[in-house]
Amino acid sequence: MQMNADYTSFVAVGDSFTEGMSDRLPDGSYRGWADLLAARLAARTPGFRYANLAVRGKLIGQITDEQAEPAAAMRADLVTLVGGLNDTLRPRCDMDRVRGRLTRAVELLAPSCRTLVLMRSPGRNGPVMDRFRPRMEELFAHVDALAARHGALVVDLYGSGVLGDPRLWDVDRLHLTPEGHRRVAEAVWQTLGFPAQEDWTAALPPAAVPGWATRRAGDLWFARRHLGPWVGRRLTGRSSGDGLVPKRPELLPYDAVPLPPPSASPPPSASPSSSPFPSSSPAHRPGDLREGPGGLV
Repeated sequence: MQMNADYTSFVAVGDSFTEGMSDRLPDGSYRGWADLLAARLAARTPGFRYANLAVRGKLIGQITDEQAEPAAAMRADLVTLVGGLNDTLRPRCDMDRVRGRLTRAVELLAPSCRTLVLMRSPGRNGPVMDRFRPRMEELFAHVDALAARHGALVVDLYGSGVLGDPRLWDVDRLHLTPEGHRRVAEAVWQTLGFPAQEDWTAALPPAAVPGWATRRAGDLWFARRHLGPWVGRRLTGRSSGDGLVPKRPELLPYDAVPLPPPSASPPPSASPSSSPFPSSSPAHRPGDLREGPGGLV
């Protein structure tokens, strides 16, 4: 894989983590690490093109069947693929099938691009993370094996302790904050061989620990507002991505926009060509925090 190159095109494939939840812009749309990376790459290369096929809640089989082949057909210089963690959080998870579908996606994408990037995804520290850690690590071991077999790059977000810090996760505890997404973009940027603009692994400053009553009240609010609906979808086989389409379904020119300079400390979390895809999606509801998991999922 060629590194530190001038990429002329980029396709992002995955679920809500790559879609950009919960990095909300003033207009209510989601930005996220992939858009931030695209902006950096576009600033280097006139005529840079970008597509983002990721849709929240997608399982690895859906990513493979619905996104991998269209992405491969775009013949982009750079492709990122992140998926499989939604599967690991299901009550029943066939890890053999997950590995098989991920393998198929990599087999489709690796020959189609100059650089394929895979990831060991982050997760918010806590009991949910601890419960599903064995499945996650099994998935990541397969990611490493696929990368070695196909010459892909791997961004190890899971191995960075800072991205487990709850302060880098939105109030739904499932999606990264804007600061979290900014750090992921920097991690991918450095993995591609570009000069570091900041230390994305830097620990956050110490913070006061809320009292027991405050923490329990927050847990109850989270269970009612986010955990309950999420469990309900899992039990009924529904997905937050049902009926939604990608936010950038075609590989089109991407105008670079000025990026904010790296901050010394993260902002607070937010408060409680032809294409097989339609060109827009009124079904996207960016402001609805009940939408499905990302990052950990």
